[in-house]
Amino acid sequence: MSKFLPFLLLVSGLIFLNSCAKKTIPFDADGRMEDFSPIYADFDYLNAKAKIVIEEESGKITRGSLNLRAKKDSVLWFTISPGMGMEAVRGLITQEKIQIKDRLGKDDINLTFAEFETHYGLKLSLDLFQNLLWANPPHSFDYKDRLLKVGKSYELTQVREKVRYFSKVDVSYAKVSELVSNSLDDRGSLLASFATFQDVGGKPFPAEVLYKLAYKLPEGGQNTIINVEWTSIDPQSDPLSFPFRF
Repeated sequence: MSKFLPFLLLVSGLIFLNSCAKKTIPFDADGRMEDFSPIYADFDYLNAKAKIVIEEESGKITRGSLNLRAKKDSVLWFTISPGMGMEAVRGLITQEKIQIKDRLGKDDINLTFAEFETHYGLKLSLDLFQNLLWANPPHSFDYKDRLLKVGKSYELTQVREKVRYFSKVDVSYAKVSELVSNSLDDRGSLLASFATFQDVGGKPFPAEVLYKLAYKLPEGGQNTIINVEWTSIDPQSDPLSFPFRF
């Protein structure tokens, strides 16, 4: 299960196709967010593809393709392929569960979020996964949060379920440009850097993202770097299928 923890901590991206990818259009950041009003991803269903590179602490580097489908606030579905048309992993994340089918190593996952937290000490949710994917603040702004305007960014500090989140929200894009989170018991940390954004239906969506993960497992601490390049993001209103079974 440990090899999939980076994907679970972000899901971040993890579906990628290298062939026949359409050229992304950079988002023209000519706006100016005067009040704190981030732009959230707006879609009913979404189909996306990306290139991904995973660098593990051991020095192992994995490159592949990711194919992502989503129904907003309901389902995240993904497949991962190392190439040659072979599917290595298929996953399904809902409001209740994390399910992953490992077609190569047979290291399957079938846990509720409560079970995952009990086993790993990590509080996860579908909403958190969505926000980490699309450069949204990790949680809705609340009166308990600390918000400051510093230069061209709003700096937002939030504490939820024993995790501290520090987000920089760019006033031009109205999106998170950098996120750092740390568990208060030092069991893990995440850094997400959204380097560039692309125009999808007149809205900013991530184009290039860097994730750095540090987490603890029974066998010791692990560090992973994940580079994601979104090559296609297609919001749509027509229903998509989410085929999955063990």
